[in-house]
Amino acid sequence: MKKRFKLEELDCAHCASKMEKAINALDGVNSATVNFMQQKLTIDCDDDSFYEIMDKVEKEIKKIEPDCSIVR
Repeated sequence: MKKRFKLEELDCAHCASKMEKAINALDGVNSATVNFMQQKLTIDCDDDSFYEIMDKVEKEIKKIEPDCSIVR
């Protein structure tokens, strides 16, 4: 399942790059991109565990940028 989400409070391109690497390392994620300029997350992951994966994605984002959040 491929989805796009808006990110709020993403402050720097370096953090976006770190988030992208961390999200791509998660089990069940086929690919993920974090676009700093557009403030968007595009993720392709397993349909069966989509909500579990998104919970993990949110935790990874908070580790890197505590003020950043995903608009669902």
